[in-house]
Amino acid sequence: MDFGRKVLIGMVHLKPLPGAYLYDGDLDSVIERALSDARTLEEAGFDAIMVENFGDVPFSKYVDKTTVAAFTAVAKAVRDEVSIPVGINVLRNDGIAAYSIAYAVKADFIRVNVLSGVAYTDQGVIEGIAHELARLRKLLPARIKVFADVHVKHAVHFGDFEDSIRDTVERGLADAVVISGRATGSPVDMERLRLAKKISPVPVIVGSGTSYDNLPMLWNYADGFIVGTWIKRCGKVKNEIDPERAERLVRLAKELRERSL
Repeated sequence: MDFGRKVLIGMVHLKPLPGAYLYDGDLDSVIERALSDARTLEEAGFDAIMVENFGDVPFSKYVDKTTVAAFTAVAKAVRDEVSIPVGINVLRNDGIAAYSIAYAVKADFIRVNVLSGVAYTDQGVIEGIAHELARLRKLLPARIKVFADVHVKHAVHFGDFEDSIRDTVERGLADAVVISGRATGSPVDMERLRLAKKISPVPVIVGSGTSYDNLPMLWNYADGFIVGTWIKRCGKVKNEIDPERAERLVRLAKELRERSL
């Protein structure tokens, strides 16, 4: 993905997949909803989309084969439907599955919640997977970028934030870092975002809480924005993408780009 200009990445939150506790037995409806949201984002003018198994609560640290198979089927349908870059995030921290799916469907990037370090989460203690992912990238070389969270949301972290940024890039080999708030839809801490932009040698992406109201404030301190909650109908994360909200955010981003020229 080209970070020569600041990019908007829209979330395609999947309904529960086969193997998940809340799966309703209808994979076709999962695919239809994913395709609808993907089309809405592309038509609105988003620069990229990211597909995520958001409905698979309660999450496990690493997913099973059933989930990988179903996720791949959905991701392939999405990849065939849109012409903009596609990313994959497999919750809670299955970067190996994410890269494997991305490789199979020719996606462009993945997100890894804990690439380096340790996070204390509702799934227990999650350890970084940088070594395992680097080995897989060597085995299956592709132009798939790795976007890695630093002090990911829905988790407690005890390491120094600045050190974690450097470790994620220099030792974890991340292609971009993601800075989020405390939970899904929560605004990012501006001091942390400014620090990340100041010291990170790779692009900095806001991973939660971007909205029409705060995008102008965030604009100068990030290279990309992953947007999910605000662009849903009524701003509710479980709803489908609202075309009007998505288009409003894209128009605002265009205005901000023009002002910065």
